[in-house]
Amino acid sequence: MNAKGVLEFAAKNNAKFLDMRFVDLPGIWHHASYPITELTEDVFTEGFGFDASSIRGWAHIHESDMNLVPDPNTAFMDPFREIPTLVLIGDAIDPPTGKPYGRDPRGVAKRAEKYLAATGLADQAFFGAEAEFFIFDNVRFESATQHSFYFINSDEGRWNSGRKEDNLGYRPRMKEGYFPVPPTDQHQDLRSRMVEHLIDAGIDVECHHHEVATAGQAEIDMRFDTLVNSADKMMKYKYILRNTAYQAGKSVTFMPKPLFGDNGSGMHTHQSLWMKGKPLFAGKKYAGLSEMALYYAGGLLKHAPAILAFAAPTTNSYKRLVPGYEAPVNLAYSQRNRSAAVRIPVYSDSPKAKRLEFRPPDASCNPYLAFAAMLMAGLDGIKKKIHPGEPLDKDSYELSPEDAAEVPSVPGSLEGVLAALEADHKFLLEGGVFTRDLIDTWISYKIRNEVDPMRMRPNPYEFHLYYDI
Repeated sequence: MNAKGVLEFAAKNNAKFLDMRFVDLPGIWHHASYPITELTEDVFTEGFGFDASSIRGWAHIHESDMNLVPDPNTAFMDPFREIPTLVLIGDAIDPPTGKPYGRDPRGVAKRAEKYLAATGLADQAFFGAEAEFFIFDNVRFESATQHSFYFINSDEGRWNSGRKEDNLGYRPRMKEGYFPVPPTDQHQDLRSRMVEHLIDAGIDVECHHHEVATAGQAEIDMRFDTLVNSADKMMKYKYILRNTAYQAGKSVTFMPKPLFGDNGSGMHTHQSLWMKGKPLFAGKKYAGLSEMALYYAGGLLKHAPAILAFAAPTTNSYKRLVPGYEAPVNLAYSQRNRSAAVRIPVYSDSPKAKRLEFRPPDASCNPYLAFAAMLMAGLDGIKKKIHPGEPLDKDSYELSPEDAAEVPSVPGSLEGVLAALEADHKFLLEGGVFTRDLIDTWISYKIRNEVDPMRMRPNPYEFHLYYDI
């Protein structure tokens, strides 16, 4: 869609307001709304001015003026607003230079696509992310000087089986929530409404289903798309799911590990490279892969600790990525083993379906930065011919201690992956895709706002362990 097409789309849908969206460094959408009369063809080149000084990880106070230029290909009507509202996603432009702002995450993703084309290795990178989430009925949390707590409830949670009031049974057992039919699956209709909104926003959906955990864990699978488009769709996905649930009196979270003792939520990310409409990952090597695909996997595995600084970027991510608990922490590849960090799906023999699935990420990430980091690691693997070694086709939980010790695993904390990023980031700087300024800002932001505050606060479980010591 071009600028003229957006104006026609707005008129057809009787839009009264334009809502401009952009993403901060951690990955949260922000917006500003304008009367639809402000939407002209000129704004698609000139943009809208805004103050970026209060946006997390963005400009300093002395260089805060930015222009937000809308991308006409991102247009959709917001299904949750009472007054018809057109939504457009924008790119931040630095007014003095007229160039894309270096800390704008969407700009990083666009530079990654441009760099891919410049390498001559491929002209398209496709990403398909499977973002899991929970649907809760009540969420309370607080952290203060002398107390800290969280409380989560879901009518579907197995812990409510003994409740006296309004109890009809039918709740998924812990770790047994995969694919039950209603009434055990209590959110079938809610997920279907989510899918309808996604489709109306221009997102192709393949399926939806209950996930493994009790208490409303779910997954809705979007069809793969190019890198930037997939990241845009992930932002739409999170917005639409949250608001659909909110209207139903429920709350959606993409927090990786909100429940103790049950499965966490990941974002398994499928990816492949194409050239002139032809898939490049199909071949006659292991699991039907090409040599290029194996090298791409080698790059993902070599740089996985650094990638996870962007792809599993919260302290809570490492409550999910724990060795020995069915988490994809093993830095190995396999055609079927789901504990391997890189899996090769074997559902189809079609060359078009041949892809790699990187399993450690979760949806707490900023998708623009996470997808770009994965692509840059894979391209580094191809350029340097980094072979991933032998596949891990054994059950990782039945390996001998000696064999298990030979399989490296991802770092066990946010501090660990941030240290890995500090030590291993040159591959991200190729082609100016990431900048040292952005990487430094990311590391300092995470340490100052997440790592240190968590490190300095007592954990409620520590009182159980140590109060009487």
